[in-house]
Amino acid sequence: MAEMEQSRIKEINIGQEMRSSFMDYAMSVIVSRALPDVRDGLKPVHRRVLFAMNELGMTPDKAYKKSARIVGEVIGKYHPHGDSAVYETMVRMAQDFSYRYMLVDGHGNFGSVDGDAAAAMRYTEARMSKISTELLRDINKDTIDYQENYDGQEKEPVVLPARFPNLLVNGTTGIAVGMATNIPPHHLGEVIDAVQLIIENPEATIADLMEYVPGPDFPTGAQILGKSGIRRAYETGRGTITLRAKATIEENDSGKSRIIVDEIPYQVNKAKLIEKIAELVREKRIEGITDLRDESDRNGMRIVIELRRDVNANVLLNNLYKQTALQTTFGINMLALVHGQPKVLNLKQVLVHYLDHQKVVIRRRTEFDLRKAEARAHILEGLRIALDHLDAVIQLIRSSRTTEEARDGLMNNFQLSYDQAQAILDMRLQRLTGLEREKIENEYTELLQKIAELKAILADEAKILAIISEELAEIKARFNDERRTEITIGEDMIEDEDLIPREEVVITLTHSGYIKRLPVSTYRSQKRGGRGITGMDTKNDDFVEHLFATNSHHFVMLFTNRGRVYRLKAYEIPELGRTARGVPVINLIQIEKGEYISAIIPIEEYVQNRYLFFATKNGIVKRSSLDAFGNIRRGGLFAINLREDDELISVKLTDGNQEIIMGTSHGMSIRYKETDVRMMGRTATGVKGVTLRSDDKVIDMDIVNEDHDVMIVTSKGYGKRTPIEEYRTQTRGGVGIKTLNVTDRNGPVVGLKAVASDNDLMIITVSGVIIRLSVSDISTMGRNTQGVRLIRIQNEEEVATVAKIEVNDEVEEADDNSIEESVGSITDAPTGMEMDQDEGDYEAEDVQDLEDPEHDAEIDDPEEQ
Repeated sequence: MAEMEQSRIKEINIGQEMRSSFMDYAMSVIVSRALPDVRDGLKPVHRRVLFAMNELGMTPDKAYKKSARIVGEVIGKYHPHGDSAVYETMVRMAQDFSYRYMLVDGHGNFGSVDGDAAAAMRYTEARMSKISTELLRDINKDTIDYQENYDGQEKEPVVLPARFPNLLVNGTTGIAVGMATNIPPHHLGEVIDAVQLIIENPEATIADLMEYVPGPDFPTGAQILGKSGIRRAYETGRGTITLRAKATIEENDSGKSRIIVDEIPYQVNKAKLIEKIAELVREKRIEGITDLRDESDRNGMRIVIELRRDVNANVLLNNLYKQTALQTTFGINMLALVHGQPKVLNLKQVLVHYLDHQKVVIRRRTEFDLRKAEARAHILEGLRIALDHLDAVIQLIRSSRTTEEARDGLMNNFQLSYDQAQAILDMRLQRLTGLEREKIENEYTELLQKIAELKAILADEAKILAIISEELAEIKARFNDERRTEITIGEDMIEDEDLIPREEVVITLTHSGYIKRLPVSTYRSQKRGGRGITGMDTKNDDFVEHLFATNSHHFVMLFTNRGRVYRLKAYEIPELGRTARGVPVINLIQIEKGEYISAIIPIEEYVQNRYLFFATKNGIVKRSSLDAFGNIRRGGLFAINLREDDELISVKLTDGNQEIIMGTSHGMSIRYKETDVRMMGRTATGVKGVTLRSDDKVIDMDIVNEDHDVMIVTSKGYGKRTPIEEYRTQTRGGVGIKTLNVTDRNGPVVGLKAVASDNDLMIITVSGVIIRLSVSDISTMGRNTQGVRLIRIQNEEEVATVAKIEVNDEVEEADDNSIEESVGSITDAPTGMEMDQDEGDYEAEDVQDLEDPEHDAEIDDPEEQ
């Protein structure tokens, strides 16, 4: 017994078995479930549903029958999977918002564009739609091959005759193993015209075909923005198109406007869309909407968005396009099975494969008709012989004792075949009349003519193509309708920024990643030592970390601590109030967990001879051309290759001939020429910029000029400015020289800026308090000093970050409670901002300068890391 059990055990390689089993599974999913056949555009489950309905006689001219009966027929005979999969497939084929030309005529609740599920199969009824009969037309004329079903008891079609190009007309979507397909629906008449063009001109290009098929045509209408994505998809099989809802702006007598949406993008859930708009209004990410309601009914879709009187309807509509599913993208991936193998096809290849299938269908149908005609003609020839020898035939039959004897006698005496002799025996006496004899002669003559025509068709492919063209034209005449989806070009291609006012704005980003945009007039200036104003409401552990000014139409490059760069337009950042917290930056860019923004640079345009200079916490620096960052994907790009335990802390925009100064938390600094760092690629690691002592780290980096001073700010609100002449130019990679005497009283260095006397300084604390100071009000001191108090720090809070503001010369003098008409820009930004002035300014407290006996040290280490 043990030997028998042992003999049944097979030793196999587990890796090989896993590969083999997974490949079998993958191919089963690809071929038998998820991907459509290029010939009829159907997956197996769709094909089985339609075939089962045809076999049950559920044609459009018959009464509806229970959906449960159809599902039972399908899973009982053809589909070895669950009933829910079959019913959901049938439901989708009956939805006018899912299929451009519905293949199932449903009766009952088959779901809605709001995402409502269909009623249970026991409650709904269905039958074939009129157009679906064209997919099965001539299926009984041996036009296609059959295969055994899953248990070998039934036969099912391998493919349907598909008398119209269903793959493009209704499209499909499916996820297989390692691949997916997403083919949009198209207009029936346009696709048929394209097939006929190939029939007339097999050398037609895709550009020629696009004269007839300008783009997809979705059942829900809406608009396609531009043709570039369509052209790419039709040429390569892959592309992305942008879908936008169709909306109009109406204005009533009182001057109020409202937006009416009557078409939404394909596959968008209307109820969730309305819910999203309401959520944006509640969160004040979109302001100006006073009412939102759904007035859709059986006559069509209608979403009404009422607006405040002072709101620019075009701007608000563009914001809705930007932040909701009123505008979506559709990724086209024209993947289908060709001879059982998945292939990505362009537009012409899809149509050519369909045309080849139709040639086979017409040829097989013609051969079937020819066999039938020849068989009938053969019978008629026997009847004609019998009528010509009627008396002899009757005598032979009367004298025969059995049917077999009579049949054999006819075959031997008149040289007839078995079928002919049997037909004579089966002939009714009424056929012997003169009129019936004439009918036989006429039928025989017509059959001979038909046989000749059928043979001529089989001998000439041009005749087959003519038949295909004629029958396609017939289908177009019966089912063609108006195009629903509009393809907008030229002036209709309005970018969001065309409707966004050009204005100077301030953008803030907190340590916890909350970003917002606000008008430049939000802030006013104060004097040194003031209390500042509350810039925003923050959590207990949050504070403003980045603050800069720019133009609403400029690019904003966001660099993260992990060395990635993302890009937004300034107007893409939501505009909120001064005390608003902002929106999570992760809602705007795809940063990962633990990743945060370490540098932000506004860019008007990407020009040549401009460079980005990078500095990391561990003292590594890198210089790269700005051109290398011209095409930043939505998911970001790697801007620098960081080593373990290192982080990107600062990025500056330069002209290639600047001088760099870097500061550390322990009060060290180093100044060197930018050209000391050679040009590197986008993903390079960089070289050593400064050598750090134990427990020290780089806290900031800036660009210096000869007329600059070096501004130092510490965590406890102290600071000073020192002439740049005291910072001699050194060689990259050294330890540097001391720039501040760090004590327990003033705290570690948190900011180092190269400033001019007409600059202003923005200081932000961890609690969100912001103060703007004039650099000229801050004392000039030597490098080895502690500095003066710049901002009063209450309780245990600390200074979080420092920003530099470049103020224009044209500044009007004003008293403490007035608004200065000063416009400036922060750090490298080319635009400006105004700051609020608050009452209760405090004078700064001078701190005694302390000489540092330590000699300035410089250790050069130019070795590249």
